[in-house]
Parts: sequence; C-alpha cells; structure tokens
Amino acid sequence: MKKIAVFASGGGTDFQSVIDANEEEKFCEIALLIASKDGIGAIDRAKKHNIPAHVFSKTDFPDVDKLYEELTYLLNMNRVDYIVLAGWLKIIPESFIKTFEDRIINIHPSLIPAFCGAGYYGLKVHKAAIDYGAKVSGCTVHFVNEIPDGGAIIAQRAVEVLDDDTPETLQLRILKEEHELLPYCVKKLCQGKIVKDNGKVNVLN
Repeated sequence: MKKIAVFASGGGTDFQSVIDANEEEKFCEIALLIASKDGIGAIDRAKKHNIPAHVFSKTDFPDVDKLYEELTYLLNMNRVDYIVLAGWLKIIPESFIKTFEDRIINIHPSLIPAFCGAGYYGLKVHKAAIDYGAKVSGCTVHFVNEIPDGGAIIAQRAVEVLDDDTPETLQLRILKEEHELLPYCVKKLCQGKIVKDNGKVNVLN
C-alpha cells in the first residue's frame, strides 16, 4: 500500500477529507503530516487520528534549502511514495520538486489556469474571481512543477459564482467540492490509475 505525506499550513479541512475517505475505504497509508508552523488545526486533526505530525517552521529553518533538505531526509526515511499539498503556503524549491518529480500533487481553489499562480491563495482567489465577474469557478488538483500552479491538471470541479457571493460564501461551496475531489485523486494516484503523458493526464477507471 502506498504511503503519503500531507503538507498543510492551516486548519486542515482538505487533510481531514483524505483521512475520512481513507477510513471508509483504505487506499493508502497516511504516514506523516508536515505542518508549516505550530498551533494549526491540521496538527490537532493528525493527533486525533494518530498520524505523526512534524513542524517545519521558518523560525526553526530560516534557510529554505536546509528546511527542504531535512524534509527530504524525513520523507525518504519514512519511504513516502507521494506528497499531497493541502493548503501548503511555503515556497517549494525546484530541487525538491525534481527529487519528487510527478509524486507531488496540490489542490488549488480555482479552475486553473484562471486565478492561480504567485499570490493567489485562500480568500484572495475567490475575491479575484468575484471582482473579475467570473460566472464559474471551482477547484483543481494538479501535479506540482517549478511553476506555481503550473503543473499538469489531474481533475477539476466547477462551481457557479452567484450574484450575491462574497469570497467567504464562494469559498465554502468550493471547499465542499475540494473535500470530494482531493480524496478521489489521492485514491487514484495510490492505485496507479493516474497516467501522465506529454504533459497531459488521464485518470483511469
């Protein structure tokens, strides 16, 4: 059974969605939670489900390269197959991405290539969609490469943007889709049913 590590920087609701789905139908071993700082909700969720949690904060690792060097060692020691970014807000160096090429996936709260890239995270994404007058937004699971939100798209879910939406209300509806899409993609990845070819991805039944 494949081992995953989940990286999170906040409350961890996407992390929880993977935990819940995996408890219903065991498709992976959640070997580690990697948190970007102490005191976040994701750590509490890990403890509740007996998942080892490790904090890699800027305070402890002011040198980004050193942080990811230590992180690589930890992941390899635990024989982690795949990395799932579930609200990870730290910059990831290209060297780390190359080490785990095609083994890192991320969920982003828009329909990439819209409202993505550097500076687009959290409520900022939903505010941008509303301010632009977008009629549809959603979420995307994609492979991670050296370009922020630029990796091959695995799957997407669309959500209508309503006339009276606020960033908060739009976020809630998109989160509901995220909590279904991310576990689905993690399951398919761990089952070997995600095939990447020439920059495009097929998800097999």
